[in-house]
Amino acid sequence: MTDKNNSPVKGQLQWGGRFGAGPDAVMQAINVSIGFDRKLWAQDIAGSQAHAAMLAKQGIITPEDQAAIKRGLEDIADDIEDGRFGFSDALEDIHTNIEVRLTERIGEAARRLHTARSRNDQVATDFKLYVREAIDGILAQVKDLMLALAERAAEHAATVMPGFTHLQTAQPVTFGHHLLAYVEMLGRDSGRLEDARKRLNECPLGAAALAGTSFPIDRFATATALGFDRPTANSLDSVSDRDFALEFLSALSIMAMHLSRFAEEIIIWCSSPYRLISLSDAFTTGSSIMPQKRNPDAAELTKAKTGRIFGHLLGLLTVMKGLPMAYAKDMQEDKEPVFDAVDAITLSLAATAGMVRDLTADTARMAALAGSGFSTATDLADWLVRVLKMPFRDAHHVTGRIVRIAEERGVDISELSLAEMQSVEPRITQEIFDVLTVQASVASRTSFGGTAPQNVAKAAALWLEKLK
Repeated sequence: MTDKNNSPVKGQLQWGGRFGAGPDAVMQAINVSIGFDRKLWAQDIAGSQAHAAMLAKQGIITPEDQAAIKRGLEDIADDIEDGRFGFSDALEDIHTNIEVRLTERIGEAARRLHTARSRNDQVATDFKLYVREAIDGILAQVKDLMLALAERAAEHAATVMPGFTHLQTAQPVTFGHHLLAYVEMLGRDSGRLEDARKRLNECPLGAAALAGTSFPIDRFATATALGFDRPTANSLDSVSDRDFALEFLSALSIMAMHLSRFAEEIIIWCSSPYRLISLSDAFTTGSSIMPQKRNPDAAELTKAKTGRIFGHLLGLLTVMKGLPMAYAKDMQEDKEPVFDAVDAITLSLAATAGMVRDLTADTARMAALAGSGFSTATDLADWLVRVLKMPFRDAHHVTGRIVRIAEERGVDISELSLAEMQSVEPRITQEIFDVLTVQASVASRTSFGGTAPQNVAKAAALWLEKLK
């Protein structure tokens, strides 16, 4: 195992006096992480500022050194933001790049900054800060998508569409009800992210390499300064834990799966056989050879990005599965998967919210297909149970025989004559035709959580009140 300890100053080898020669080019290439962990520069500077302030408060460094460190880090932050900071592969990672530049600027005081910490607890702290901020940003996006879905659900609370099981027409539902199903899914996704955020909000800083430190530091002070609830309780666990990254990727994987399911439905609804909705030019592309095509590429790419996120979760689980305590350089492979997953989910959420607001529902087409495939057969069976007091299994059998007659005639069951129905069950009356329309079917589904328009309108209103 390789400890990420001992920061260099200019002109010294990365690992100090222990090594007499520089690394092989291949070793440098496999070891360097500045190409991706530069993304953590703001978190690294925030952690160093909190650490320096605590060291000064505890009398471990002087107030003058702390003031110099503070000014130097602020100047470096400005340089990075303005693109003036030259990152060096030779300095391996973001922590060393910043510390070496700080040493160049303020001299001896910078060399005191690494007192009572290691790059092991430093990187764990930076990474937790990044994941926490990413969760906050993603939660805001999820809320926006839920709001877009709830607004369209309220608009289409009474719009009838076919409901499917096995992708076969099953029973009529409302378009608003279908959209609200995804609001519920995203609500659970938000809950998982919020739970993950609570669990990760413990600060590793001060755990040092693996055993803590002999300096009289105040870990509670640095935890508070960085917005954590408390410091981590065990120094070994502090530097070796990546549960927070795994839990984050797990929550993103479930969310990506939900977005993928919705994307696939958008693709199906847009397809020529269905034509339930359309998307504008803003979220579709054309064909290089077929001028009539309008391809739902935003939905297809959202669906495809799920594979990246799933893969990152499995990849990091594999990295972590055989690691002994405490830090191992294997854990350098933890960041790129998380960074890429955040980029993928952020883009997918934005694309999905855009498509929801962009789509146009073909309500006439929805209503026509809602009545296809004998979708009101269950309403017929329910009527037999409710009015004729028939056991449901018997009603199911009677309804199946009536459906077979309609199928043989090539008509819907609502188009059969009363006599044809009575040939199967003589007690059926004219009232049966009142329940065989798709509008009557959805209106009857008033059970809690059902698709009745009054239910959907109420549920959409509740979500809009909560989200706004």
